[in-house]
Amino acid sequence: MSDEIKNPNTEEEYQPDLMTLEDEDGNEVTFEVIDALDHKGVHYLAVVEYAENEEDVNEDAQLVILSVGEDDEGEYLDVVEDDEVLMEVSKLFEQRLSEDYDIE
Repeated sequence: MSDEIKNPNTEEEYQPDLMTLEDEDGNEVTFEVIDALDHKGVHYLAVVEYAENEEDVNEDAQLVILSVGEDDEGEYLDVVEDDEVLMEVSKLFEQRLSEDYDIE
């Protein structure tokens, strides 16, 4: 018999890392951050549109890659517009996430 006692109240529940962003049409969209990495001195986030219920999960959800920048007002998020950088970072995220997600 094990001497280890587990207290269910001490185990942390998974809490998604969510952010709400405004699209170009002014609509608010909530995203879940599923991974983050640094590449060539820039911090990147891999996000997908958040689905609160499992039945709402979109199997074809698009992975969005955002870069984190900083200016006088603080941190900001931006889309990666350089195609070469986007391909490099996409491949890095694909390698990291392929074990947990079905990436095509």
